[in-house]
Amino acid sequence: MRIVIAGGSGTLGRALSTTLVKRGHDVVILTRSPRPGPPDQHRGVRDVLWDARTVGPWKSELDAPGTAVVNLAGRLVDARPTPENIADLTRSRVEATIALVEASRQLEHPLEHWVQASTTAIWSDAGEQRLDETSTVPVGLPQMTGVAERWEHALDGARCDHQVVLRTGIVLEAGTPALDRLLLLARWGLGGAVGTGRQWVSWIHVEDWVRIVLASLGLEQPGLPAGIVIASAPHPVQNAELMRTLRRAVGRPFGLPTPAPLLRLGAALLRTDPALGLTGRHATSRVLDDVGFQFRYPHLEDAVAALLR
Repeated sequence: MRIVIAGGSGTLGRALSTTLVKRGHDVVILTRSPRPGPPDQHRGVRDVLWDARTVGPWKSELDAPGTAVVNLAGRLVDARPTPENIADLTRSRVEATIALVEASRQLEHPLEHWVQASTTAIWSDAGEQRLDETSTVPVGLPQMTGVAERWEHALDGARCDHQVVLRTGIVLEAGTPALDRLLLLARWGLGGAVGTGRQWVSWIHVEDWVRIVLASLGLEQPGLPAGIVIASAPHPVQNAELMRTLRRAVGRPFGLPTPAPLLRLGAALLRTDPALGLTGRHATSRVLDDVGFQFRYPHLEDAVAALLR
């Protein structure tokens, strides 16, 4: 199969493309900054230029029968929640998706599979509510709720035989800024609860996320039905438990808590969004459970231990 990954030069795209190449698939990365040199210099992956806004010569990469698209395009959410940044977060996702949809409508054959990235943050701060694929999405909420809703709607009209929208929780992978930042706080003795510590964290090990994408593409069994799928481990934890697990992993039994006002001050200094630490949601997948998908890392402690190894 040829798999075209839009926005595939980031952490998740690299993890997915590495696995696909090892399995013998033709992997194309649509990127605004192609790396020079042949594919064998880049783990067997071909980089193709696009502007993430308009249909261009890159459309020819979608023409082969049996082609699949994985759309990961979008600016990182680690930014201050200003109107300008929220507009840019939305634009970077919606425009890229619309360009892919328009390209698919110009193809001789429909795409075989389409995996569309989204986020569990579409439910905003859900408190103690238990969420799954049937849960309704709140209307008109700010930041990632509104961004994600428009992101998903941009997929309407795509010419494709099988579409899966992955609402992904926090992906844990070694060497990523999010995990490294939390581990650093734990090592410095600052790894206590954030805010109340009761906010739910829906998380997933990167290896399980890749396997869910493969199942969405029909490349790993059990395959997944079309529609929305929550890509999150079956055992979310509250923030206090997350921080406790990280402290144990780095050998720090105690950690000072971070009150909400202090977090907001730190977020302003780091030019990030305090809602990333102060809001949460308990989201698990009924779809994955129904098809019998088996997580390799269903529990946080095992996932963190594997990543630190």
